[in-house]
Amino acid sequence: MNFISNAVEAMEAPGGGVLTIKTRHSAKKNNILVSFKDSGIGIPPENLSKLFEPFYTTKKKGKGVGLGLSVAYGIVEEHGGSISVDSEVGKGTTLKVMLPLKQPPDTPDPDGGPHGQH
Repeated sequence: MNFISNAVEAMEAPGGGVLTIKTRHSAKKNNILVSFKDSGIGIPPENLSKLFEPFYTTKKKGKGVGLGLSVAYGIVEEHGGSISVDSEVGKGTTLKVMLPLKQPPDTPDPDGGPHGQH
């Protein structure tokens, strides 16, 4: 949800913008990829490396504390996935989330036991 709300905020200029969400399954890599592409203002290159740092924000005071992307990054990483960002100022941003379809071996089974043991 955070990815969508950030994209909407990036497209608040008069005339709005377009947010395209795509999903793709790769049987070969055994993962799914979800991409969020907006036609917003884009992210300056000097800010890209800071996006997932806790408390980093470019929002006006009272609009956010800079935890949304940091928390999302932690959740995705904890599930063995990754997030990548491609952005160009004035042309928009694409954020890609890759999640494996198989749990990493050291991940606890949702039923409470070690993964792979039933």
